[in-house]
Amino acid sequence: MVEIDALDHAAVGKAARGVDVVLHALNPPYTDWARLALPLAYSAVAAAETAGATLLFPGNLYNYGSPLPPVIDENTPMRPSSRKGQLRVAIEDRLMEAAERGVRTIILRAGDFYGGGPGSWFDLVLVKEIGRRRITYPGPLEVTHEWAYLPDFASALLRLASVREALPPFASFGFSGHAVTGRELTAAITRAMQASLENKRMTWWLIHALRPIVPLCRELSEIAYFWNEPHSVDGSKLKATIGDIPGTPLDVAVARALEDLRAIA
Repeated sequence: MVEIDALDHAAVGKAARGVDVVLHALNPPYTDWARLALPLAYSAVAAAETAGATLLFPGNLYNYGSPLPPVIDENTPMRPSSRKGQLRVAIEDRLMEAAERGVRTIILRAGDFYGGGPGSWFDLVLVKEIGRRRITYPGPLEVTHEWAYLPDFASALLRLASVREALPPFASFGFSGHAVTGRELTAAITRAMQASLENKRMTWWLIHALRPIVPLCRELSEIAYFWNEPHSVDGSKLKATIGDIPGTPLDVAVARALEDLRAIA
């Protein structure tokens, strides 16, 4: 383990010497994306380039603006409608340029992560008040939303890394996780908790109202459409490349995610 400044390209490059794969897994808070997202990506590229390593990049769905395509695959046009989406497209453009310079790059794109610990919509919103027997869902319960159980995603990324030499210099894949409605997800949480839970809706009207004065509300407001427009990810290309996609059953994944958060014993 080496502790360094991730924005110090020279230090990151030095730390990466001798490695075969560099994983860019740094994701700043929403309010810092404009300042840090691109510099952190440049640092990851510099590290991979210095080491002659393959760069792994976890992609998300912000590249796709509203209205969202109901099914997203590698050929879906990227038309971001948010600043965060524009940043993600800009990052991927830089990764493509790096691949043209010889930095082998693999993108695995997924929906919202959950499992493995805190830091996602799952724990910051949905089960934030689970100790009070309350679930807060960000959108209409009948709308399908794409989720990715992080341990499954990590396994798929490792499999891609293991076949990297057989892939083109720039390769992008979609990870099909749990495309479920809010009703299905909240039901899975209820089953895992083995208790009657109150279901609340997220107060978007207040978030929208505070957008001009609260930076986090501004950042949340621009991606509210993800909770109102049904979408899923097509993992056909990934399956053709690595075989069966790691897929923990929803109930098992939700229970383990809650265990990771110490919400259940």
